[in-house]
Amino acid sequence: MTATGRVAAHDEGAVLATRPRRRESRLRRLLVPTLAVLGMLAAWQAIVVGFRVPRFIAPSPLQVLEVLRTQHDLLLDNAWPTLLETLAGFAVGNVIAVLIAIGFVHNRVFRQSVYPLAVTLRTLPIVAISPIIVLMLGLGFTSKVAIAALITFFPTLVNMADGLDSVDPQALELMHVLSASRWEIFRYLRWPTSLPYLFSALRIATTAALLGAIIAEWIGSNRGLGYLILAATYDYRTPLLYATMAVASGLALALFGLVSLIERYAIPWRQTSGPSES
Repeated sequence: MTATGRVAAHDEGAVLATRPRRRESRLRRLLVPTLAVLGMLAAWQAIVVGFRVPRFIAPSPLQVLEVLRTQHDLLLDNAWPTLLETLAGFAVGNVIAVLIAIGFVHNRVFRQSVYPLAVTLRTLPIVAISPIIVLMLGLGFTSKVAIAALITFFPTLVNMADGLDSVDPQALELMHVLSASRWEIFRYLRWPTSLPYLFSALRIATTAALLGAIIAEWIGSNRGLGYLILAATYDYRTPLLYATMAVASGLALALFGLVSLIERYAIPWRQTSGPSES
């Protein structure tokens, strides 16, 4: 066998040997959190039954599952408006944040004037700003989208600005030597470098947008998961309250997973260049 043939055979053997380890790693990543959730539910059931906790204080997981089964129509009817508000707020907040971050990179005066305002706005509690937004925009869909967008705006702005600034100085110098335009530097250097930062912010923004939509529904609404949480709390329908929170958690996990899936295809080099699983 020639040297080239031996190298090819060695590479093929290495690839074949890596596949079982990858499958084992994926199975472990799926199995460990599943067992953790099942263990938590079992402990919850044992505590509620063992200490005879009243149903209106804390229902058992089986009671929550029963509500999910028998009242799924009610839960779905209220989940749809919350999901739409979350997606709209997520899109609006992140698009505005990305555009402002791009402006930061290309205009220092703009950054020095807008960034402190964004930080100041972030220091204000969302529960304090929400009533003001509702008074300005009303109780409709627009105010809920605005609140969800506001709560997602700042993390994406900070991460995106850092990502656009994190280019390799030598690569940036090379682009200048080659007389690259601002657009070419942005397209071929700054934007690819910023994508890992952007997707890290988007994963945070998914849950933040859902939280913002629920808070907006607390302020004033007759539909949505936030409204259902308040109604179940006031009526002491605790199993329904827990079931509603379970649905909200499921939506957040689904959105988080969707962003992670898009990230896998949008920046595949991050998957291949990252540290190997132990």
